[in-house]
Amino acid sequence: MKTYQKILLPVAAGVLGLLILNSCSVGIPENAVAVQNFNADKYLGKWYEIARFDYKFEKDMDNVTATYSLNENGNIKVQNRGYNYVKKEWKESVGEARFVNSPNEARLKVSFFKPIWAGYNVIDIDENYQYALVVGHNLKYIWILSRTTEIPESIKLRFLEKAQKLGYNTDDLIWVKHNQ
Repeated sequence: MKTYQKILLPVAAGVLGLLILNSCSVGIPENAVAVQNFNADKYLGKWYEIARFDYKFEKDMDNVTATYSLNENGNIKVQNRGYNYVKKEWKESVGEARFVNSPNEARLKVSFFKPIWAGYNVIDIDENYQYALVVGHNLKYIWILSRTTEIPESIKLRFLEKAQKLGYNTDDLIWVKHNQ
């Protein structure tokens, strides 16, 4: 019986820990609202990262793009690519995204290291799906995306204002270079 307990307790604690980690990281920041009547088909394709907060997975990266396509299972394939200007090499990461609720709500969870998932929430997008403001599960993650390497000043200001109202310190944004 003691051997059984020695195995069961650590396994149960590990599973519980993964469930807690999984559920905590797919949220949306307080007062943020994901885009409703979201059209995933229009969102698919290549996006250029215009701005982001710095974090370890994109450290020292320029020329960053994200390409979204439909997997055979109905989930979304996420292919991120960028150039590490310090190491002078291209990096690529492929993951998967799933809708948290309905495909009509732009709340997704994304994983590059299953079973760990993180929130991916489109909180603003123009009517033609050319520019998007995306946030993670807390105020540490934010991205401004565009279908081209530039963004109109009016859209930039709209996204910055929205982010600031939610509590993001937009002075910390890294404006991504696209020169390759």
